[in-house]
Amino acid sequence: MNSALAVSRRAVAWLPVALLAFTGCGGRGGCTNEYCGTVVFAASGEPTSLLPAVSTMAVERDVFDQIFMKLAEIGPDGGTFGDSSFTPELAHRWEWTDPLTLTFHLDPRARWQDGPSVTAADVAFTFDAYRDTLVGSQDRTALDHIASVAATDSETVVFKFRDRYPEMFYDATYHMRILPAHLLRNVPRATWQTAPFGRAPVGAGPYRLASWTPGQSIELAADSTYFLGRPHLRRLIWRIAGNLNNAVTMVLSGEADAVEVLVTPVNIAKAKADTALTLYSYAGSTYNFVRFNMRANGDRSKPHPVFADPQLRRALVLGADRPQMVEAVFSGHAKIPPGPMPQLWSWLWKSKLTPASFDTLEAARLLRGRHPSFHLAVPSSSPTRVQYAQLLQEQYRRLGVAVVIDQVDNATLQQLLESGKFDATLESIQTDPTPSSSVAALWGRTGPTNWGRYANDRFDALVRTASAALTRDAAQTAWESAFDALAQDPPCIILYALDNIAAVNRRVADVRIQPDSWWGLVRTWRIPPNQLIERDRAGR
Repeated sequence: MNSALAVSRRAVAWLPVALLAFTGCGGRGGCTNEYCGTVVFAASGEPTSLLPAVSTMAVERDVFDQIFMKLAEIGPDGGTFGDSSFTPELAHRWEWTDPLTLTFHLDPRARWQDGPSVTAADVAFTFDAYRDTLVGSQDRTALDHIASVAATDSETVVFKFRDRYPEMFYDATYHMRILPAHLLRNVPRATWQTAPFGRAPVGAGPYRLASWTPGQSIELAADSTYFLGRPHLRRLIWRIAGNLNNAVTMVLSGEADAVEVLVTPVNIAKAKADTALTLYSYAGSTYNFVRFNMRANGDRSKPHPVFADPQLRRALVLGADRPQMVEAVFSGHAKIPPGPMPQLWSWLWKSKLTPASFDTLEAARLLRGRHPSFHLAVPSSSPTRVQYAQLLQEQYRRLGVAVVIDQVDNATLQQLLESGKFDATLESIQTDPTPSSSVAALWGRTGPTNWGRYANDRFDALVRTASAALTRDAAQTAWESAFDALAQDPPCIILYALDNIAAVNRRVADVRIQPDSWWGLVRTWRIPPNQLIERDRAGR
């Protein structure tokens, strides 16, 4: 039997039983206690895979964060230096054997959703998979400082580091959702992007996959035996809306309970006026940008005829009226970052960095009478980014630069990026809580998501210095230097970072938004018994 197919059959075999054993309530009409309730999320896009090592989209993370777990999670203060801010997940304790050796002890209660215990061998397998170039994980380079991960017994796993730096514990825990070796070991790693496991995942988290109807919805069922405590919500459903405006409409009409970010002033105003909703503001972990391809469209052996020239790239940065665009589109609900950073990195926003000014005279001088043209790919599911593309198109037209806008779906955009078959793209990036891994992954020469093949040795050296800084003040100074080097030789146009505002139905209590994973704490949410509605009581 084909090994990938075998995994798929094992992965889905438990589903009918799981829905009976783990929904946490009785059948139809039997939902009367605090462990009942359904929350429906309105999703603007649809996942392609729920296998964390190969997933790249925020909507994929939203779902698989309920299914898979890390060894430890960042605490409420968001601290990434040292280990004092972290809370246990699969590992219930840890210690530093020496300055380069970190030992984790797994919680013996943790089990995979198909029965076996989570073991140290699973952790070692996960590290090896994330580091494998055949898997192509975007977190691969974030694990460069870890020399090895080895199991010493079934519940003990040892991490060996190559060097000392302040975010060692963060690197050991944040980038990897632990995977079941017994289900993935025999799946060829070159096929993980499309492996059946990604459509029928088996994790060790508080929720398990119940159903996935392509183009319509994904449903998760609570695991009442979850070792860290039974989730209050019985079911989580992601309804595929197609784009943000549709998603917001679903929430306003009561078809869905929550949308992670409202984005536009119109949507924010509508949500504020709806007495059924509560709005939650939180520091966003995304920023939006136009990425330049340094290599020829579809031929990475040749330089790009437009973007290989750093002066032309600078001209395009200076020729974009970002203050006008951010006000026209967001009316004060977004900011222009002083570098490639989300609002979550608030300590870097307080640095000496400032965004490049709008300067059409200098842009025209750098163009030197040339009239370049290029295609700009933008996701059709994002009306905001489409609007930005149109504004840029008009601004560049006045400079004699022709822009052709190509609206594509998210899957097609990802294919263009991975294949190098693009000129420029308008993207939104979900970052980590710290720049140390996020910046290098996206803009470093060997970064796994450096789809534009940007290469700047001085910038790479400064990033290494910043990542090794022992204090926050030293790190801020070093990052200022790195981002200044990037501004002088820009790989992109940094456009905006949103003031994130989520909308959630008022009947949902104990809502907490986790900035780096919006719905990451949903297992602590609940719906009081007196707030239950028909879809909360519906059984299967």
